[in-house]
Amino acid sequence: MSGALEFLLRLQAEGGGAIPVERYMQEALYHPEYGYYARNIRTVGRRGDFATSASLGEALGSGLARWLRTHRPSGARWNVIEAGAGTGELARTVLRRLGLWGRRGLTYHIVETSPVLRAEQQKALPQFRVAWHDSMAAALSECDGRALIFSNELIDAFPCRVFQRRESIWVELGVQIESGRIVECDYPRPLPEGLPVEAAEGQRIEFHAAAAEWIASWAAAAQDCRMLTIDYGDSMPALYHRRPRGTLRAYFHHQRYEGLEIYHRFGKQDLTADVNFTSLRDWTERCGWKTIALTTQAEFLARYGAIHAGLHDAQLADHTGAGAAFKVLESERHAATPLPSPSPALPRG
Repeated sequence: MSGALEFLLRLQAEGGGAIPVERYMQEALYHPEYGYYARNIRTVGRRGDFATSASLGEALGSGLARWLRTHRPSGARWNVIEAGAGTGELARTVLRRLGLWGRRGLTYHIVETSPVLRAEQQKALPQFRVAWHDSMAAALSECDGRALIFSNELIDAFPCRVFQRRESIWVELGVQIESGRIVECDYPRPLPEGLPVEAAEGQRIEFHAAAAEWIASWAAAAQDCRMLTIDYGDSMPALYHRRPRGTLRAYFHHQRYEGLEIYHRFGKQDLTADVNFTSLRDWTERCGWKTIALTTQAEFLARYGAIHAGLHDAQLADHTGAGAAFKVLESERHAATPLPSPSPALPRG
Protein backbone atom coordinates (compact mmCIF):
# COMPACT_ATOMS: atom_id res chain seq x y z
CA MET A 1 0.00 0.00 0.00
CA SER A 2 1.41 3.39 -1.01
CA GLY A 3 1.96 6.19 1.46
CA ALA A 4 -0.60 8.34 -0.38
CA LEU A 5 -3.28 5.63 -0.13
CA GLU A 6 -2.54 5.12 3.55
CA PHE A 7 -2.88 8.88 4.06
CA LEU A 8 -6.26 8.97 2.27
CA LEU A 9 -7.60 6.00 4.22
CA ARG A 10 -6.58 7.68 7.46
CA LEU A 11 -8.25 10.90 6.32
CA GLN A 12 -11.38 8.94 5.46
CA ALA A 13 -11.47 7.30 8.88
CA GLU A 14 -11.05 10.66 10.59
CA GLY A 15 -13.96 12.01 8.51
CA GLY A 16 -16.34 9.29 9.61
CA GLY A 17 -15.99 7.14 6.52
CA ALA A 18 -15.84 9.79 3.78
CA ILE A 19 -13.76 12.78 2.62
CA PRO A 20 -15.49 15.94 1.39
CA VAL A 21 -14.46 16.82 -2.18
CA GLU A 22 -13.03 20.12 -0.94
CA ARG A 23 -10.66 18.35 1.49
CA TYR A 24 -9.68 15.78 -1.13
CA MET A 25 -8.76 18.63 -3.51
CA GLN A 26 -6.86 20.48 -0.80
CA GLU A 27 -4.64 17.47 -0.12
CA ALA A 28 -4.32 16.46 -3.79
CA LEU A 29 -3.11 19.93 -4.71
CA TYR A 30 -1.23 21.22 -1.66
CA HIS A 31 -0.20 18.37 0.65
CA PRO A 32 3.52 19.01 1.40
CA GLU A 33 4.54 15.48 0.42
CA TYR A 34 1.93 14.29 -2.08
CA GLY A 35 0.39 17.53 -3.42
CA TYR A 36 0.47 18.44 -7.08
CA TYR A 37 1.58 22.05 -6.60
CA ALA A 38 3.86 21.24 -3.69
CA ARG A 39 5.78 18.39 -5.32
CA ASN A 40 4.58 17.08 -8.65
CA ILE A 41 3.86 19.96 -11.01
CA ARG A 42 6.52 19.91 -13.71
CA THR A 43 5.87 23.26 -15.31
CA VAL A 44 3.11 25.17 -17.11
CA GLY A 45 2.76 25.29 -20.89
CA ARG A 46 3.66 22.76 -23.57
CA ARG A 47 5.89 20.73 -21.23
CA GLY A 48 3.36 20.73 -18.38
CA ASP A 49 -0.13 19.37 -17.77
CA PHE A 50 -1.93 22.55 -18.80
CA ALA A 51 -1.36 25.96 -20.36
CA THR A 52 -2.33 29.37 -19.02
CA SER A 53 -3.02 32.60 -20.86
CA ALA A 54 0.41 33.81 -19.75
CA SER A 55 2.06 30.89 -21.56
CA LEU A 56 0.19 31.54 -24.83
CA GLY A 57 1.46 35.01 -25.68
CA GLU A 58 2.35 38.47 -24.41
CA ALA A 59 -1.00 40.23 -24.80
CA LEU A 60 -2.05 39.81 -21.18
CA GLY A 61 1.34 40.90 -19.82
CA SER A 62 1.29 43.95 -22.09
CA GLY A 63 -2.18 44.92 -20.93
CA LEU A 64 -1.22 44.49 -17.29
CA ALA A 65 1.86 46.65 -17.76
CA ARG A 66 -0.27 49.45 -19.18
CA TRP A 67 -2.80 49.03 -16.36
CA LEU A 68 0.04 49.35 -13.84
CA ARG A 69 1.40 52.47 -15.53
CA THR A 70 -2.11 53.97 -15.60
CA HIS A 71 -2.68 53.44 -11.88
CA ARG A 72 0.86 53.87 -10.58
CA PRO A 73 0.73 55.94 -7.39
CA SER A 74 2.60 59.19 -7.10
CA GLY A 75 5.91 59.08 -5.28
CA ALA A 76 9.37 57.70 -5.90
CA ARG A 77 8.66 54.17 -4.69
CA TRP A 78 5.79 51.85 -5.52
CA ASN A 79 4.84 48.19 -5.14
CA VAL A 80 3.19 45.54 -7.26
CA ILE A 81 2.00 42.20 -5.85
CA GLU A 82 1.33 39.22 -8.11
CA ALA A 83 -0.46 36.42 -6.25
CA GLY A 84 0.39 33.01 -7.69
CA ALA A 85 2.86 33.76 -10.50
CA GLY A 86 3.03 30.34 -12.20
CA THR A 87 6.34 29.91 -14.00
CA GLY A 88 7.09 33.64 -13.89
CA GLU A 89 6.36 34.16 -17.60
CA LEU A 90 3.65 36.72 -16.95
CA ALA A 91 5.83 38.63 -14.47
CA ARG A 92 8.69 38.67 -16.97
CA THR A 93 6.44 40.09 -19.70
CA VAL A 94 4.98 42.71 -17.36
CA LEU A 95 8.40 43.86 -16.16
CA ARG A 96 9.85 43.94 -19.66
CA ARG A 97 6.89 45.91 -20.98
CA LEU A 98 7.15 48.42 -18.16
CA GLY A 99 10.63 49.25 -19.40
CA LEU A 100 13.60 50.53 -17.47
CA TRP A 101 12.07 53.93 -16.81
CA GLY A 102 8.71 52.42 -15.86
CA ARG A 103 10.38 50.14 -13.29
CA ARG A 104 12.05 53.03 -11.44
CA GLY A 105 11.29 52.77 -7.74
CA LEU A 106 9.31 49.54 -8.23
CA THR A 107 9.50 46.48 -5.99
CA TYR A 108 7.73 43.54 -7.59
CA HIS A 109 6.37 41.11 -4.98
CA ILE A 110 5.34 37.54 -5.73
CA VAL A 111 3.23 35.49 -3.33
CA GLU A 112 3.91 31.82 -4.01
CA THR A 113 3.32 28.74 -1.87
CA SER A 114 4.60 26.14 -4.36
CA PRO A 115 8.36 25.50 -3.94
CA VAL A 116 8.48 24.03 -7.45
CA LEU A 117 6.94 27.11 -9.07
CA ARG A 118 8.95 29.51 -6.92
CA ALA A 119 12.14 27.90 -8.25
CA GLU A 120 10.82 28.34 -11.82
CA GLN A 121 10.06 32.00 -11.12
CA GLN A 122 13.51 32.66 -9.69
CA LYS A 123 15.10 31.19 -12.83
CA ALA A 124 12.87 33.33 -15.06
CA LEU A 125 13.42 36.67 -13.26
CA PRO A 126 17.10 36.98 -12.27
CA GLN A 127 17.54 40.46 -13.75
CA PHE A 128 14.58 42.10 -11.99
CA ARG A 129 14.01 43.39 -8.46
CA VAL A 130 11.63 40.77 -7.08
CA ALA A 131 10.73 39.81 -3.51
CA TRP A 132 9.04 36.49 -2.70
CA HIS A 133 6.54 35.90 0.10
CA ASP A 134 4.61 32.94 1.49
CA SER A 135 1.41 34.92 2.10
CA MET A 136 -0.47 38.03 1.02
CA ALA A 137 -0.31 39.35 4.57
CA ALA A 138 3.50 39.20 4.48
CA ALA A 139 3.66 40.93 1.11
CA LEU A 140 1.27 43.69 2.18
CA SER A 141 3.26 44.21 5.37
CA GLU A 142 6.37 44.89 3.27
CA CYS A 143 4.34 47.42 1.26
CA ASP A 144 2.76 49.13 4.28
CA GLY A 145 -0.58 48.02 2.88
CA ARG A 146 -0.20 50.02 -0.35
CA ALA A 147 0.16 48.21 -3.65
CA LEU A 148 -1.25 47.38 -7.04
CA ILE A 149 -2.31 43.72 -6.87
CA PHE A 150 -3.19 41.21 -9.55
CA SER A 151 -3.65 37.48 -10.02
CA ASN A 152 -4.17 35.38 -13.12
CA GLU A 153 -5.81 31.94 -12.92
CA LEU A 154 -5.38 31.74 -9.16
CA ILE A 155 -8.90 31.54 -7.70
CA ASP A 156 -9.70 28.47 -9.81
CA ALA A 157 -6.79 26.65 -8.12
CA PHE A 158 -8.44 26.80 -4.70
CA PRO A 159 -10.26 23.65 -3.54
CA CYS A 160 -14.04 23.86 -3.74
CA ARG A 161 -17.08 22.30 -2.13
CA VAL A 162 -19.33 20.45 -4.59
CA PHE A 163 -23.12 20.26 -4.32
CA GLN A 164 -25.74 18.34 -6.27
CA ARG A 165 -29.47 19.04 -6.53
CA ARG A 166 -31.41 15.95 -5.57
CA GLU A 167 -35.15 15.69 -4.87
CA SER A 168 -35.47 19.48 -4.54
CA ILE A 169 -32.63 19.82 -1.99
CA TRP A 170 -28.89 20.39 -2.21
CA VAL A 171 -26.52 17.63 -1.08
CA GLU A 172 -22.79 18.06 -0.58
CA LEU A 173 -20.58 15.46 -2.24
CA GLY A 174 -17.65 13.55 -0.82
CA VAL A 175 -15.55 10.55 -1.82
CA GLN A 176 -14.94 7.10 -0.36
CA ILE A 177 -12.24 4.52 -1.03
CA GLU A 178 -13.71 1.04 -1.37
CA SER A 179 -11.49 -1.97 -2.17
CA GLY A 180 -8.89 0.34 -3.69
CA ARG A 181 -11.49 2.19 -5.83
CA ILE A 182 -12.66 5.72 -5.24
CA VAL A 183 -16.36 6.52 -5.50
CA GLU A 184 -18.56 9.52 -4.79
CA CYS A 185 -20.92 9.69 -1.84
CA ASP A 186 -22.96 12.20 0.13
CA TYR A 187 -21.14 14.18 2.81
CA PRO A 188 -23.63 15.51 5.38
CA ARG A 189 -22.66 18.84 6.93
CA PRO A 190 -24.27 22.31 7.11
CA LEU A 191 -24.79 23.95 3.73
CA PRO A 192 -23.70 27.52 2.97
CA GLU A 193 -26.34 30.20 2.75
CA GLY A 194 -27.65 31.33 -0.61
CA LEU A 195 -27.51 28.18 -2.71
CA PRO A 196 -29.80 28.66 -5.72
CA VAL A 197 -33.45 28.02 -4.92
CA GLU A 198 -34.25 26.79 -8.43
CA ALA A 199 -32.11 24.19 -10.16
CA ALA A 200 -32.67 21.15 -12.35
CA GLU A 201 -32.59 17.68 -10.82
CA GLY A 202 -29.02 16.42 -10.76
CA GLN A 203 -27.40 19.84 -11.33
CA ARG A 204 -23.95 20.19 -9.77
CA ILE A 205 -22.34 23.43 -8.65
CA GLU A 206 -19.06 24.37 -6.96
CA PHE A 207 -18.41 26.79 -4.11
CA HIS A 208 -14.86 28.14 -3.60
CA ALA A 209 -15.20 28.62 0.16
CA ALA A 210 -11.41 28.40 0.60
CA ALA A 211 -10.95 31.34 -1.77
CA ALA A 212 -13.43 33.41 0.25
CA GLU A 213 -11.54 32.59 3.45
CA TRP A 214 -8.24 33.48 1.78
CA ILE A 215 -9.51 36.91 0.71
CA ALA A 216 -10.89 37.58 4.18
CA SER A 217 -7.60 36.55 5.82
CA TRP A 218 -5.61 39.49 4.40
CA ALA A 219 -8.22 42.08 3.39
CA ALA A 220 -7.70 44.23 6.49
CA ALA A 221 -3.99 44.57 5.65
CA ALA A 222 -4.83 46.25 2.31
CA GLN A 223 -4.90 49.92 3.26
CA ASP A 224 -4.67 51.57 -0.14
CA CYS A 225 -4.80 49.05 -2.98
CA ARG A 226 -6.18 48.47 -6.42
CA MET A 227 -6.62 44.88 -7.58
CA LEU A 228 -7.27 42.85 -10.73
CA THR A 229 -8.53 39.27 -10.45
CA ILE A 230 -8.37 37.43 -13.78
CA ASP A 231 -9.74 33.93 -14.26
CA TYR A 232 -12.00 31.74 -16.35
CA GLY A 233 -15.61 31.64 -15.21
CA ASP A 234 -18.82 33.62 -15.37
CA SER A 235 -21.56 35.25 -13.32
CA MET A 236 -24.67 33.44 -12.14
CA PRO A 237 -26.80 31.93 -13.60
CA ALA A 238 -24.84 31.87 -16.88
CA LEU A 239 -21.98 29.92 -15.27
CA TYR A 240 -23.92 26.65 -15.21
CA HIS A 241 -25.92 27.08 -18.41
CA ARG A 242 -25.77 23.70 -20.19
CA ARG A 243 -23.38 22.38 -17.55
CA PRO A 244 -25.45 19.89 -15.54
CA ARG A 245 -22.27 18.20 -14.26
CA GLY A 246 -20.78 21.47 -13.03
CA THR A 247 -17.30 22.64 -14.02
CA LEU A 248 -14.92 20.59 -11.84
CA ARG A 249 -12.31 18.80 -13.95
CA ALA A 250 -8.73 17.53 -14.04
CA TYR A 251 -5.82 18.07 -16.43
CA PHE A 252 -3.05 15.54 -16.96
CA HIS A 253 -0.60 15.84 -19.86
CA HIS A 254 -2.94 18.37 -21.50
CA GLN A 255 -5.83 15.90 -21.42
CA ARG A 256 -9.07 16.96 -19.76
CA TYR A 257 -10.80 14.48 -17.42
CA GLU A 258 -14.23 14.57 -15.80
CA GLY A 259 -16.40 12.20 -13.75
CA LEU A 260 -14.57 9.81 -11.44
CA GLU A 261 -11.34 10.45 -13.36
CA ILE A 262 -11.14 13.67 -11.36
CA TYR A 263 -10.19 11.60 -8.31
CA HIS A 264 -7.63 9.39 -10.01
CA ARG A 265 -3.87 10.10 -9.97
CA PHE A 266 -3.98 11.67 -6.49
CA GLY A 267 -1.44 14.51 -6.39
CA LYS A 268 -0.32 13.89 -9.97
CA GLN A 269 -2.79 16.07 -11.90
CA ASP A 270 -4.25 19.55 -11.74
CA LEU A 271 -7.79 19.99 -10.40
CA THR A 272 -9.80 23.09 -11.21
CA ALA A 273 -13.29 24.58 -11.43
CA ASP A 274 -14.62 27.73 -13.10
CA VAL A 275 -14.89 30.82 -10.91
CA ASN A 276 -18.31 32.09 -9.88
CA PHE A 277 -17.76 35.82 -10.37
CA THR A 278 -21.06 36.67 -8.67
CA SER A 279 -19.67 35.06 -5.52
CA LEU A 280 -16.21 36.53 -6.00
CA ARG A 281 -17.56 40.04 -6.34
CA ASP A 282 -19.74 39.57 -3.27
CA TRP A 283 -16.82 38.23 -1.20
CA THR A 284 -14.50 41.11 -2.07
CA GLU A 285 -17.20 43.68 -1.32
CA ARG A 286 -17.90 42.06 2.06
CA CYS A 287 -14.18 42.51 2.78
CA GLY A 288 -14.28 46.23 2.12
CA TRP A 289 -13.33 46.27 -1.58
CA LYS A 290 -15.25 48.52 -3.95
CA THR A 291 -15.97 47.01 -7.36
CA ILE A 292 -14.71 49.22 -10.19
CA ALA A 293 -15.56 46.97 -13.12
CA LEU A 294 -16.28 43.39 -14.12
CA THR A 295 -15.40 42.87 -17.77
CA THR A 296 -14.25 40.17 -20.15
CA GLN A 297 -10.55 39.70 -20.83
CA ALA A 298 -11.19 40.80 -24.42
CA GLU A 299 -12.63 44.12 -23.21
CA PHE A 300 -9.73 44.59 -20.79
CA LEU A 301 -7.12 43.98 -23.51
CA ALA A 302 -8.90 46.30 -25.92
CA ARG A 303 -9.04 49.05 -23.30
CA TYR A 304 -5.34 48.77 -22.50
CA GLY A 305 -4.18 48.43 -26.09
CA ALA A 306 -2.69 44.97 -25.75
CA ILE A 307 -4.10 43.17 -28.82
CA HIS A 308 -1.28 42.10 -31.14
CA ALA A 309 -1.18 40.31 -34.48
CA GLY A 310 0.06 36.96 -33.16
CA LEU A 311 -2.29 33.97 -33.27
CA HIS A 312 -2.18 33.26 -29.53
CA ASP A 313 -2.66 36.90 -28.60
CA ALA A 314 -5.66 37.04 -30.93
CA GLN A 315 -7.13 34.01 -29.16
CA LEU A 316 -6.76 35.70 -25.78
CA ALA A 317 -8.60 38.76 -27.10
CA ASP A 318 -11.27 36.89 -29.08
CA HIS A 319 -14.73 38.10 -28.02
CA THR A 320 -16.17 34.61 -28.63
CA GLY A 321 -13.27 32.45 -27.33
CA ALA A 322 -10.79 32.79 -24.49
CA GLY A 323 -11.30 36.54 -24.44
CA ALA A 324 -14.92 35.98 -23.41
CA ALA A 325 -14.34 32.94 -21.20
CA PHE A 326 -11.91 34.86 -18.98
CA LYS A 327 -13.27 37.64 -16.78
CA VAL A 328 -11.47 40.55 -15.11
CA LEU A 329 -12.70 41.88 -11.77
CA GLU A 330 -11.21 45.27 -10.86
CA SER A 331 -11.54 46.45 -7.25
CA GLU A 332 -10.08 49.01 -4.87
CA ARG A 333 -9.80 49.22 -1.11
CA HIS A 334 -8.79 52.08 1.14
CA ALA A 335 -8.10 52.44 4.85
CA ALA A 336 -10.96 52.56 7.37
CA THR A 337 -13.21 50.26 5.33
CA PRO A 338 -15.18 47.52 7.09
CA LEU A 339 -13.48 44.36 8.30
CA PRO A 340 -14.36 41.13 6.46
CA SER A 341 -17.39 39.04 7.26
CA PRO A 342 -16.25 35.87 9.06
CA SER A 343 -17.85 33.47 6.56
CA PRO A 344 -18.92 34.91 3.20
CA ALA A 345 -22.00 33.18 1.80
CA LEU A 346 -22.79 32.21 -1.76
CA PRO A 347 -25.00 35.00 -3.15
CA ARG A 348 -28.28 34.19 -4.79
CA GLY A 349 -28.38 34.43 -8.54
